[in-house]
Amino acid sequence: MEDRSSRWIIDEEEPEVPNPKWFDNAIARVPKSCRIFVEDCDIHYLRWGPDASEKQGILFVHGGAAHAHWWSFIAPFFADDRPVAAIDLSGMGDSGRREEYATAQRVAEMAAVSADAGLGEKPVIVGHSFGGYMTMCYSHNYGDSLSGAVIVDSFVRPPSGDDDGPREPGRPKPFFPDKDTVVRRYRLSPYQPCENEFLVDYIAQHAVVEEERGWTWKYDDATRHRGRRDEPLADYLRDMACPKALIYGADSVLATDDAIEYTRERFGLGDHFIEVPAAGHHLMLDQPIAFVSCLRVILNGWGV
Repeated sequence: MEDRSSRWIIDEEEPEVPNPKWFDNAIARVPKSCRIFVEDCDIHYLRWGPDASEKQGILFVHGGAAHAHWWSFIAPFFADDRPVAAIDLSGMGDSGRREEYATAQRVAEMAAVSADAGLGEKPVIVGHSFGGYMTMCYSHNYGDSLSGAVIVDSFVRPPSGDDDGPREPGRPKPFFPDKDTVVRRYRLSPYQPCENEFLVDYIAQHAVVEEERGWTWKYDDATRHRGRRDEPLADYLRDMACPKALIYGADSVLATDDAIEYTRERFGLGDHFIEVPAAGHHLMLDQPIAFVSCLRVILNGWGV
């Protein structure tokens, strides 16, 4: 006889939801892992796309304490007919560490990777958050050799007394007994919720490393101790010698009215200034397909 009571038993475990097909297809395109020495530091980067192309390449630059794999599910969308690379800045990801970190070194690393990856005579730079600020600095030095600079949720603000001097050191990195534990403890910074948990888990898997004291984050603590306030970023942004664009999340904690207005004033009538709805600061995680679409529109508009 059928036990009718069994039909009321609720399975406490939620069924596993498969990843979207677009994501599986993107990460299935495994990039080439490359290394180059820049000013006595081992710099790692990922490379997709053909060895040679008539189209200019793209260099993706990650945010603070992040890594190149933040772009592993974005970069393949652009690698069918052009070279594409994503850098690990020194002290982060799988790149080497320095005793001290300076903006000039970041710019040199980006220039060296762009050349080594064969991104063409006039590539496009795409930088998120801290990478956006480094893109401003890079464009100040090499703007006339770029087809364009895309800044992702990085804003400049009116000068104030709070902008003087370097940042205070943050808390030292914690250590955990195993990889599963440290991956579970991964949090976005600045923190925000993200419905696409599969993307957060993916970047978390690539954000950790085992050291003598246990498992921890890959970035060097020293990379978080130095601010960017010694660079006149508002001037760099205004005076860029290449086309520029800004893509930002409508719900970003950084997208205050003052920040948006002050930043927009440094854009010309022909520059792109795009808000992505239902997206926070980490908009390539919140709205990855919308981000890809925005970037395609920008590149098409530039004829790149």
